[in-house]
Amino acid sequence: MPHSAPNHPTRDAGFGIYLHWPFCAAKCPYCDFNSHVRHAPVDEARYLAAFRAEIAHVAALTPGRTVSSIFLGGGTPSLMKPATVAGLLDAVAQAWGTSDDIEITLEANPTSVEAERFRGYRSAGINRVSLGVQALDDASLKRLGRLHSAEEALSAVSVAAATFERYSFDLIYARPEQTPDAWRSELEGAIARAAEHLSLYQLTIEPGTPFFGLAAAGKLVPPDDEAARILFDVTQDICDRAGFSAYEISNHARPGAQSRHNLLYWRYGEYAGIGPGAHGRLVSAEGRVATVTERMPEAWLARVERDGHGITATESLSASDQGDEFLMMGLRLSEGIDPARYAALKGRALDEARLAALVGDGLVARLPSGRIAATARGAPVLNAVVGELAAG
Repeated sequence: MPHSAPNHPTRDAGFGIYLHWPFCAAKCPYCDFNSHVRHAPVDEARYLAAFRAEIAHVAALTPGRTVSSIFLGGGTPSLMKPATVAGLLDAVAQAWGTSDDIEITLEANPTSVEAERFRGYRSAGINRVSLGVQALDDASLKRLGRLHSAEEALSAVSVAAATFERYSFDLIYARPEQTPDAWRSELEGAIARAAEHLSLYQLTIEPGTPFFGLAAAGKLVPPDDEAARILFDVTQDICDRAGFSAYEISNHARPGAQSRHNLLYWRYGEYAGIGPGAHGRLVSAEGRVATVTERMPEAWLARVERDGHGITATESLSASDQGDEFLMMGLRLSEGIDPARYAALKGRALDEARLAALVGDGLVARLPSGRIAATARGAPVLNAVVGELAAG
């Protein structure tokens, strides 16, 4: 990849860094993320050295960038010592320029939240946390395989609120046997505890997870499409009335409190993926490229120590690939997409006949700004909407 900072239709969406810490205390039965349980202590100093090496390698490929957001995801990054987090952030700051108002988010599980540790993260430079609460009743938490209780979750939220100006937490809905009334009560309780942001995800049964096997055996029955749609509508109604509008299908925030790092993804910006199994989208003189690193932590560590990085694949994305990805990401946003940017990426404009048909069906709307957005009716069937537009 040439050492330049070329112009590209997505460069102005920002440049972010994703740091993947792959270790967890336990693997949740619904999770298909690249996360791993290790019963022996993790050698954080050795991993930090490897992260520093990979950061330096990717920085050499992306000179002239200004980092606008950093996201420490996983896994469970809150299992790291604050000193390790500080080392990661120092490495990023040394490798690239950073914006004055940079957003630096760390994911945390309620079981690993301690006030002293959180103060350490704040001192390290973290200015936003995202808590994996997932449910606010103990029976649901146990079924989801979570290690914390509802009381611990709310305590962790209180610690976050006392330590950071910005925090968010996640909930999973459309759980087996969940009723609209129960979800309404739970969500209203969550909003009362949330300052500015909530991530609300419908439970999905992913292949390769324990939940997938249970569902196949008939031992776990998630809500059907109609019931899930009712729960989705309840979510939108409650959040809208509370001032937590959906700026993306699963993310709700008060005005101005959106996650800037996640907006960078959905606006199809440029980001470096660092750590085991991390994905990136970088811009070169030839265009946009996708990067992926070795998934297994120990194999990634060995590869970085040998080669200076753990990247296993770098793929140049065709104009068609970029246009399709831009649609899939951008139509998740309530602000929608700019058709001119799509045409610049894809090499051709959206098909007017297909677009008009989707508008006529109430699945897509033309906004006054000229942008194209999925409607409330179209959002739950977004994959089909994107497939129709991409096929044009």
